[in-house]
Amino acid sequence: MPDKPHPDADPSVGIVVVSHSRSLAQAAVSLATEMVRGRETRIAVAAGLDDTTFGTDAVQIRRAIERVDGPAGVVVLMDLGSAVLSAELAVDLLEDPTARDRVLLCPAALVEGLVVAVVAASGGADRHEVAAEAASALMGKQSHLLPEAGSPAQSAPAAGVDAVGIFTVTNLHGLHARPAARLVGEVRTMDAQVSLRNLTTGTGPVPASSLSKVATLGAQEGHQVEVAASGPQARWALEHVLALAARQFDEPQRGSVELGSPPASPTDRAGPLPASPGIGVGTVRIMRVAPVKIPDEAPGSAAVEWRRLREGVAATRRDVQRLRAAAARDVGEADAAIFDAHLMLLDDPDLLADVRSGIDAGQGAPTAWAAAVAAVERDVAGLADPYLRARAADVRAVGDQVLRAITGQPATGVAAEGILIARDLTPAAAAELDRDSVQGIVLAYGSPTSHAAILARSRGIPTVVGAGPEVLSIPEGTVMVVDGTSGDIIIDPSRTVLASYRDRGHQQSQRAAEQVAAAARHARSRDDVAVLVAANLGSVADAQAARGCGADAAGLVRTEFLFHGRTEAPGVDEQESEYRAIAEAMGGRRITLRTLDIGGDKPVPYLGMVAEANPFLGVRGIRLALDHPSLLHDQLVAACRVARETPVSVMFPMVSVVKELLSARAALDAAAADIGGMPAGLEVGIMVEVPAVALKIEAFLPHVDFLSIGTNDLTQYALAADRGNESVAALLDPLDPGLLHLVQHVCRAVRKRVPVAVCGEAAADELAIPLLLGLGVTELSVSPYAVPAIKSRVREVEISACQALARTALGMCDAEGVRGAVARWAGQGGVAASGAA
Repeated sequence: MPDKPHPDADPSVGIVVVSHSRSLAQAAVSLATEMVRGRETRIAVAAGLDDTTFGTDAVQIRRAIERVDGPAGVVVLMDLGSAVLSAELAVDLLEDPTARDRVLLCPAALVEGLVVAVVAASGGADRHEVAAEAASALMGKQSHLLPEAGSPAQSAPAAGVDAVGIFTVTNLHGLHARPAARLVGEVRTMDAQVSLRNLTTGTGPVPASSLSKVATLGAQEGHQVEVAASGPQARWALEHVLALAARQFDEPQRGSVELGSPPASPTDRAGPLPASPGIGVGTVRIMRVAPVKIPDEAPGSAAVEWRRLREGVAATRRDVQRLRAAAARDVGEADAAIFDAHLMLLDDPDLLADVRSGIDAGQGAPTAWAAAVAAVERDVAGLADPYLRARAADVRAVGDQVLRAITGQPATGVAAEGILIARDLTPAAAAELDRDSVQGIVLAYGSPTSHAAILARSRGIPTVVGAGPEVLSIPEGTVMVVDGTSGDIIIDPSRTVLASYRDRGHQQSQRAAEQVAAAARHARSRDDVAVLVAANLGSVADAQAARGCGADAAGLVRTEFLFHGRTEAPGVDEQESEYRAIAEAMGGRRITLRTLDIGGDKPVPYLGMVAEANPFLGVRGIRLALDHPSLLHDQLVAACRVARETPVSVMFPMVSVVKELLSARAALDAAAADIGGMPAGLEVGIMVEVPAVALKIEAFLPHVDFLSIGTNDLTQYALAADRGNESVAALLDPLDPGLLHLVQHVCRAVRKRVPVAVCGEAAADELAIPLLLGLGVTELSVSPYAVPAIKSRVREVEISACQALARTALGMCDAEGVRGAVARWAGQGGVAASGAA
């Protein structure tokens, strides 16, 4: 047990700062201590799960409290959401009961409250006075900025509302878990009260800070949603939410190839549905999950039951954070984001308020939690849209996790070897499946769009869903075939059928294994032309995966991963550390750092950007970087530091005119001068994403060492089709002859003076590869896990035959004709003369 404070200990109040962000907390402490220079104040920081991972931890907070505890006690200031719950739990975890009585949790705004609290504590105020001063810290700002009653400025769009706007939902599946979690997470960081109303259905208004309430809006694609905001940051909050909606709440663009995209299948099909492609053969293993039982016991006091609830939620949050980190490492950030909605639900203020009301009314923690979760599940299950309705399973899964944590009932393991049959799978269970032991999955219920199905696809496990409850009665040990491509399941197949499927599955596995085994070798065509196959990266985990998959280099490092989800830009040292970690993970292979590619379509709040009517044609990429020279300078200094030790290329995005490139190169020269000169071997290039750049590429060639064609943006600009607009999605095909002519023009102008890469989705399209190589592209950059297959495809073709195919494609009138020609060409062996196409 920790010692009690010594009578002669420091008599001043101790202060603990609890924040999701360690860097934010440390900066706030630096600001506050500037106000009392020369007077020592006892402050402890309990922020972030580590230097870079957002989150709060009750054990860390408890230790911070114990470090600054004394006779005068401790005041704890918290930022938002789970910080409050973690702080409450930390107080409960204090082993010294007298210490709990000395701790005050203060509801003050973190930064303003901390400044005032430090000043008050250094002046000898007691803990109650410190907390009261901190809680009133916003009064000066409010009296200055908020209009007086009756003044003209008080007029608002509606009573109690300062700003109102409307957006149309453009996400394919509406405001489902991932976009809703993105919305809620952003709103919770704002000093504003934001509500949403579905104008199409008349549902709402609901608080935008509550995931459980946002889910009940049933906002589908095409629905109009009204946003109403009040408070000091109302106008900014409104603009930010509208900007989020305009960029589909940062969901992956549907025009891209995603592991999370379900196989195409008729929506009215009855019976089993394909959910993850591939063939699995094995013996049946039934996973039976017993429902969580609510114990028949007399509840303790409200304080005891609320503590049980908080401990259960905290334990579940740790488990979900662990699963999310593992999923990000194994299957990528996009699919790991599934768990963000689970974390949001654990901190949902409306849900927790309902639980607290039940406990205060005399219910035990399990009963109150189960009742509150069941109400949310009923609301979601009652939605009209089947995709949104399927999210009720996620609510139930999170609810059961917390109930098991509260009651101590163990979860059912899923380490069975063979074909796993289950009623359904939670995302947590799916994330922990062993790909080496589970040959296939058959679910009695569920849908191809469920989060369990998405994770099964990401892990490469053949899966069929919606097979019906009768599959649960199949005897264990029965041989079964699962075809996750067609949706077929065959129980106890004949020897002939079994042999046929095993042969097909073996061929698929063998081909994939051969591709992986050969991935470390450089890709050379059948006529011995070398093609570099690199990887597109967005994290150190991606770099580790890329090296394991045989990537020759990092063709594109999306550095903006460092700039999103925070309140200030990363400093030079942090950027250098991350870039060096990526370089080390790539084992000395060249890494291409694309400078910050953000803008009106994907803003960051600390840059003060305004919402744009047409963000794809606005201030983004190099335009924004040149408008923020210090931001660009810091990034280039970090790149130059790393380039002194490992091969580095710097690539500027969204360049439109030569003047922009010259300004960017001047910024690079200045950054290099700061570290003692330009590093040897540092290469400079640009993204070719604007049609005008492709057509005047000769003007750029004297100033670059390489070019990288970004087919995603080049396609949308050349075809005047917004890649986020479903109604024009059919136009967005990079094999349109117009796009191919632009690629050809770039390659011809270059005349092999500098390498020409393609880093858009076309580089991973096996039909596009022979065309790109035939047009003169020398490098392909794709997602890490696609590298082995792309290298294999390169080895199957002859560049001379690809050139003949490209000439044929350039003369066609549309992308459909081009794809048909390539398919025929491939069917004839892919090495025929031009007439064969």
